[in-house]
Amino acid sequence: MPKSEPCLCGSGKPAPACCSLFHDGTAAPTAEALMRSRYVAYALGLAPYLLATWHPSTRPAELNLDEDPSRWLGLTIKRHEQRDDDHAIVEFIARYKVGGRAYRLYETSRFVREDGRWFYIDGDIKDQ
Repeated sequence: MPKSEPCLCGSGKPAPACCSLFHDGTAAPTAEALMRSRYVAYALGLAPYLLATWHPSTRPAELNLDEDPSRWLGLTIKRHEQRDDDHAIVEFIARYKVGGRAYRLYETSRFVREDGRWFYIDGDIKDQ
């Protein structure tokens, strides 16, 4: 059996044993795992997954990734802090290119767990 490609999230795990599980409906066990799976969803254009994992209080009405010309290049998790059982933050840097120019998104994101599932709430973007 050929070895699976590593997951785009940078965990080093094969994609079928990593973020693909969450995209297929398994609940992410931590806010960091959800953050990684959301990064991969952006890279793969999985708007329904992104909307489903965005908390209803801050979720946009729609998300059209077809209009986004970004090419995602890599994810670095700087910090994952579990505030309590149901609240966490994840600080990360996501690298991407638009029109041949490289950018970095440096964000501290807030997450909440409801009914056993983690949701992205919002984030603070840091200046580069």
